[in-house]
Amino acid sequence: MKKAFLFSLFILPNLCFAQLEDPSKISTSQKFDEILTYINRLYVDSVDKEELTDAAIVAMLEQLDPHSSYISKEEVDEANSSINGSFVGIGVRYQMLKDTFIVVATIPGGPSEKLGIKAGDKIIKVDGITVAGVGMKSGDVREKLMGELGTKVRVEINRKSSLKNIDFIITRDNIPIFSVDASYMVSNDIGYIKLNSFSRTTSEEVQKALKLLKDQGMKHLIFDLQDNGGGLLDASQRLADEFLTDGKLIVYSEGRAQPRNDLNSYKKGLWEKGSLILLTDEYTASASEILSGAIQDWDRGLIVGRRTYGKGLVQRPIDLTDGSQIRLTIARYFTPSGRFIQKPYDDLEAYKNDLTIRYDNGEFLNQDSIKIADSLLYFTLLKNRTVYGGGGIMPDVFVPLDTTKINDLFGELNQRGLINSFSLAYVEKNRNSLFNEYPSFNEYNKNYTSKEDVITEFTQYIKEEDKEITINESDLEEIKPFLKKRFKALIAQNIWGYNEFYQIYNDENEILQKAIEIIVSGEYEKQNLVHENDK
Repeated sequence: MKKAFLFSLFILPNLCFAQLEDPSKISTSQKFDEILTYINRLYVDSVDKEELTDAAIVAMLEQLDPHSSYISKEEVDEANSSINGSFVGIGVRYQMLKDTFIVVATIPGGPSEKLGIKAGDKIIKVDGITVAGVGMKSGDVREKLMGELGTKVRVEINRKSSLKNIDFIITRDNIPIFSVDASYMVSNDIGYIKLNSFSRTTSEEVQKALKLLKDQGMKHLIFDLQDNGGGLLDASQRLADEFLTDGKLIVYSEGRAQPRNDLNSYKKGLWEKGSLILLTDEYTASASEILSGAIQDWDRGLIVGRRTYGKGLVQRPIDLTDGSQIRLTIARYFTPSGRFIQKPYDDLEAYKNDLTIRYDNGEFLNQDSIKIADSLLYFTLLKNRTVYGGGGIMPDVFVPLDTTKINDLFGELNQRGLINSFSLAYVEKNRNSLFNEYPSFNEYNKNYTSKEDVITEFTQYIKEEDKEITINESDLEEIKPFLKKRFKALIAQNIWGYNEFYQIYNDENEILQKAIEIIVSGEYEKQNLVHENDK
């Protein structure tokens, strides 16, 4: 109702100007100014005109499509940081634990690492203001630590090994945001890369990872796009170019005011030969779908997993004069075979609930539950394999969601953040003993086993931290194996990083395990897909 009212600001009949000139000649901007003037003069309560204008813009863009959006000037830098591949800050990874901002790790080469700030340090004050134990939210502390490039911030830190708090004066700097979460050898000849987004630095990050994996003997590559919501269009082009030979169409886009624009491969890529499998799921979207569509259409590799999200609209960031920004849909994009993979959005409510509807219809568990019209059937460009448009990229090999490892209890614990926060608390309590027993990740991964007392400690932690949860023993018993594996992975993340987290977590990744099986069994080779020597 509120949105409908706000949007009506743009379409109400003109009142004031009708007495001055021909109403048919009044511009929409004049109409908006007129109504805003009436509200400011006559409305029963005082109003914030800037806030009201922002709300009206949001409502207007919502009438266009689900992905055109407005970003206020206060949110622009944060919204662009993942795309730009960096932000200005002090260079720490952190978590909030019991109302306290705890450093999980310092960013290599960042200002905090250079000053000697360490994992486990607790930030007590920022510029003299107490931020620990006073109910301050994580975002508020983060905002105080961020600022303009080159400016300084004074941070008071509590460290277990120090008798008194330590003061640091940190000069804020550009901090990289990495789009490659993990890169390692799954076996002697199978390499794995996990990508979380498509930013300005993605191509360079992936090139670095590919070179390292090739040096370690990689002959098969598994490229993980699960949960990757996309990013920059040109980043997906550059990444696809690492896998496709020169002159291949990667994607094309066109819109009412935008003529057709083809993006092609144009250089020698680092992985034009060798097996290639892309992993996808229902959260794989946008630029991830461009890459997946190009690889599938050119018969270059296999898509393994579940049907992707289905976002085939191109947004252009447009800076407004006050520092805010709109991201306006300007075109549709199509895969090389001509597929438009945007799912329908004429019913916005159904669009927002699409993944829930897919789950309820059984799509995550059975590929036969996916109904696709014959009109959306296409064929790959070299091997004439059947592919589909009209709502995401259909995988070549379907992998159902494994629901046996989780139940409602696990979902509630996960949503409330208790699994993550307990893991951090456990590391804070046992950091020194863990380091002494496992000096390296390899030793930890090989020898550490989550014991029963960890589960006991976890249940006690839940009782102390969240009294709203009632633990049913049979439900807990059901998820114990999965919890133990998750604890082991999260402890590794808190001590070493994301790369080490995925090396443990991926043992339970059914889509990755299926991809490994396809390669090891020789099934990949039977697909007769295209490599460099097929040109």
